[in-house]
Amino acid sequence: MIADIINIGDELLIGQVINTNASWLAGKLNSIGIKVRQITAISDSADHITNAIDEAFVHSDLVILTGGLGPTKDDITKYTLAAYFNSPLVMHEPTLQHVEHFFIQRGRKITELNRKQAEIPACCEPLPNSNGTAPGMWFEKDSKILISVPGVPYEMKALCEDHILPRLAAMINGDVIIHKTVLTHGIGESFLADLIAAWEDNLPSNLRLAYLPQPGIVRLRLTATGNHKSGLEEMLANQIEQLKKIIPDVIFGYDSDTLEQVTGGLLKQSGTTLCTAESCTGGYLAHMITKVPGSSGYFMGSSITYSNELKISLLGVNPGLLDLHGAVSREVVEAMAVSAKEKLQATYALATSGIAGPTGGTPDKPVGTVWIALAGPKGVESRHFLFGSHRERNIHITALAALNLLRITLNRDFPGKI
Repeated sequence: MIADIINIGDELLIGQVINTNASWLAGKLNSIGIKVRQITAISDSADHITNAIDEAFVHSDLVILTGGLGPTKDDITKYTLAAYFNSPLVMHEPTLQHVEHFFIQRGRKITELNRKQAEIPACCEPLPNSNGTAPGMWFEKDSKILISVPGVPYEMKALCEDHILPRLAAMINGDVIIHKTVLTHGIGESFLADLIAAWEDNLPSNLRLAYLPQPGIVRLRLTATGNHKSGLEEMLANQIEQLKKIIPDVIFGYDSDTLEQVTGGLLKQSGTTLCTAESCTGGYLAHMITKVPGSSGYFMGSSITYSNELKISLLGVNPGLLDLHGAVSREVVEAMAVSAKEKLQATYALATSGIAGPTGGTPDKPVGTVWIALAGPKGVESRHFLFGSHRERNIHITALAALNLLRITLNRDFPGKI
């Protein structure tokens, strides 16, 4: 089955609202074997809605509309669909009872506009909306299906999961589609492609690979298509095992994993603790670590020593090191990590120092120069990086690089145990 998703709302087109409905719906449809041909965001215009439906039905068996089902005058989807299917609006009594009960429960007065929410095109099948007053609507015509749901995300998701996705899944007799995403860090997209070229060239014909780069991370999305889900899952697992042999240190997780979650899990499993001493990241590294629920079990705290004075007074960095080598240097960042580990009583300490930009660089240390150190039970080690000139991106990828250094070290220090 091929589907089009049409998201209705001027707010989507002026950047006021991020279109999260599209990505959620596309993922859910793929998970039951429905291929999404196109996602379209359009304005609250009857002509625009009608034209988008016509165009979608030329190519797809299924069209899902979100938005425009509220009680106000700018919500025109229901009226446009009634005209499109040449069907009068009729009062649907079960929906009216639900709307009345919805307002009574909340101690609110029901208005005529609210009652009109229960009017639907006579030719559609209403879908109960337990989280709101506008029902979903299921239309069928000439072997095509159109489904209209509210644009409010929690209403749309509940309608889909309760009434729409199970029904569509039962109708499908075609191929199953499975996605698996391999997450990598520490290597650029083109270099990664060169490393895994032979593996990629020998992938089965029903398995496709897509490279999805973002700052600091390259995601490898594998998409398998076939008749049997268990067979596809086994094929994906085998291919990933082959990939792990080629780039074992580069892969850090799968699907929705994050480096902070992965490293947090390794710290838990190894029974070790972590602290940070941050200069160029300004607390961002600690923020990433503490976003993970349960991080209090392994994260001791952070020393944000942005100035040289605080590096000296709080961490005890030797002023001579700063004078001789500068704050952005191997010597200083290693001293920061060693001191933080001792003062905060942690098993491991990560330290960062760099020139985030966009100014402050020199010929010897251009903007984007970063040093990261990790002090642990077996001593201290450091890494040098030269990132770009974008300040926020440099801070983000520095934190990622620090977490990845910790991940690799934990796997090395506890082989076969975590």
